[in-house]
Amino acid sequence: MRRKISILFTIVMLFATIQGATWAKPQSNIVQIASSDKQFSTLVTALQAAGLVDTLQGAGPFTVFAPTNDAFSKLPAGTLDTLLKPENKQMLVDILTYHVTPGKIDSKQVAKLNGQEIKMVNGKPAKIQVKDGKVFIDNAQIITTDIMASNGIIHVIDAVILPNK
Repeated sequence: MRRKISILFTIVMLFATIQGATWAKPQSNIVQIASSDKQFSTLVTALQAAGLVDTLQGAGPFTVFAPTNDAFSKLPAGTLDTLLKPENKQMLVDILTYHVTPGKIDSKQVAKLNGQEIKMVNGKPAKIQVKDGKVFIDNAQIITTDIMASNGIIHVIDAVILPNK
């Protein structure tokens, strides 16, 4: 009898451990996730130049529409180099904060915002559109969704979005 109880207890504990892993809150914040993924190395460099690393490591929650290295390479030649110069820090901050909105908006919620604008951290609105089953923020397609971080969520986009003046 004791052995059966011991085996049952072990099975229950194993199940609880497996389920706990499934339900566990992500341990890495937005910056840690971006820093650990080579496709975001340009974004991380830009965040450092803009002085936004500490902000995006903060409590949040934030929703980040994160452009990949390929997205940054689509900018006109020399644009990124110009933005990374110290004298252009405010312009870089304005662009990067246009990729972040307060709160945690998952992909299902984003898709429901079709045709609507969301206010970005820099104060400007960005338009969400669903076209042919694909979700866009301004001119950028969301290509990967719902990367969960301890302080928010990341959606990967295929272009750098620029705030309207």
